[in-house]
Amino acid sequence: MPSVEGLGARRAALQMLDGVLRRGQTLDSAAARVRGLAPADHALAIAIAGEALRRLPDLDALIDGATRQRLPDDSKARMVLRIALAQKIGLGTPDHALVATALPLVDGGPRRLVHGVLGTLLRRGVTVSDAPHLPADVEQRWRAAWGEEVVEAARRQIASRPPLDLTFADDSEAQAYASEHGGVSLAPKHVRLESTSVAGLPGYAEGKWWVQDLAASLPARAIAGSARDVLDLCAAPGGKTMQLAAAGHRVTAVDASESRLRRLRENLGRTQLDAELVQADALQWKPERMFDAILLDAPCSATGTFRRHPEVLYRARPDIIAANSELQTQLVGRAAEWLRPGGTLVYSVCSLEPQEGEEVIAAFLAAHDDFLPPFAATGEALAGGFPHFARPAERGWVRILPGLLEAEGGLDGFFIARLVRRG
Repeated sequence: MPSVEGLGARRAALQMLDGVLRRGQTLDSAAARVRGLAPADHALAIAIAGEALRRLPDLDALIDGATRQRLPDDSKARMVLRIALAQKIGLGTPDHALVATALPLVDGGPRRLVHGVLGTLLRRGVTVSDAPHLPADVEQRWRAAWGEEVVEAARRQIASRPPLDLTFADDSEAQAYASEHGGVSLAPKHVRLESTSVAGLPGYAEGKWWVQDLAASLPARAIAGSARDVLDLCAAPGGKTMQLAAAGHRVTAVDASESRLRRLRENLGRTQLDAELVQADALQWKPERMFDAILLDAPCSATGTFRRHPEVLYRARPDIIAANSELQTQLVGRAAEWLRPGGTLVYSVCSLEPQEGEEVIAAFLAAHDDFLPPFAATGEALAGGFPHFARPAERGWVRILPGLLEAEGGLDGFFIARLVRRG
């Protein structure tokens, strides 16, 4: 029988799932609110809640197929059944442990209902899908924007944990690290490993590298190597700031969050890199000088990070996407005012929504005839080695979609536009 600690992990998973679906929290934020669990149980709770979020539409279809009347989406019975089935499908938890830890969660409530539905499903046999469905509205939106193949690729990607990407300050160290630790390098200064604990990896304490999805490293790679004075807007948690500093740029990093800047300062100390940090709202702040290059990795719905953060698919409602698009339009317009003639403005979002990527830049170019189209040639090599798989598309910007490099572990969804101000 499961231990008391095992039951505590399930209670915590239930609390986390509720925080995400009913309160709109991120999974990290919901997990941070859970206190008093041993580290192993806390990690188990996160794994259970995360697995439920990866497979929620399929879990709900199973539940609905075993009930006479549909349970409300936010009912405790449905939530408990979701985490029980998620353990069965995603974690391989034995049936007796599922039942023993599920029923106490509904003491004083629909215990017989949960017992009956769970028993029915376990007797039928619960099959595991390698391509679980995404939320219906997300599939509809992405199908209209990108086509059925991208939706199918996204289904495959959400089913498993993504690999771990590391960014190095020095490419020779990256290549040596990949060779010594069974990794692969898919771009200069990059190493990909199987997903594992970060803090225990060699080189972490020495600051040799930092964790950063390969797609997230592309915007900083689009800054020309000759740019001396670079502004990194909305900079924290700082992966791109460290890339720019490691490339030899003089970096000013601006972010509104004090806690996120504190984390960036710690990472700069660990990696022995340098940047000027400024806590300020980019819509209110005004620099005292112009810049050779500006990197704006704008706040967004983050739907491109669904492989690691499946909850984004439930938080990114159309009204949230529209509000982000309006904010992004304001930010890129303001950033353009601070760029020297001949300078480079890189705009990026970790979003799979055209409203936050293509449409923002199309509107910007229509209103700013002093800027050349995305990735306009300047005769300069791109810094950091822009990889072949992410070359600009016909319309001149880079769009990373599910399915790209799938055999190698895939990438987060991203949009990157590199604009040049006319001299």
